[in-house]
Amino acid sequence: MPLPAILFLAQRASALVLAPLVLIHLGLAIYAIHGGLSAAEILGRTQGSLGWTLFYGLFVIAAAVHAPIGLRTVLREWLGWKGLAADLALAAFGILLLALGLRAVAAVTGA
Repeated sequence: MPLPAILFLAQRASALVLAPLVLIHLGLAIYAIHGGLSAAEILGRTQGSLGWTLFYGLFVIAAAVHAPIGLRTVLREWLGWKGLAADLALAAFGILLLALGLRAVAAVTGA
């Protein structure tokens, strides 16, 4: 399968995963704010939770796949940046997103 087709499928699949996760995340944030929960109370509820670790871990993985592919398209269309250098830079960006995101998940959940 050619690379553009693989990237197309990967971006659509990651969007299918991200959409419900974003809605759940926003709903929980609104609930927490309206409930008057402090940051310490929220962290108290997430620390040591396998469920939150899996939820936000999946969120981070999907975002780390989705964002660089979309950014690749934007850079190609707006700046004309194509080729191996662009692909490698965006792959590195995706890996950076993944590493930083998983580090944040570990900090919030204690995983």
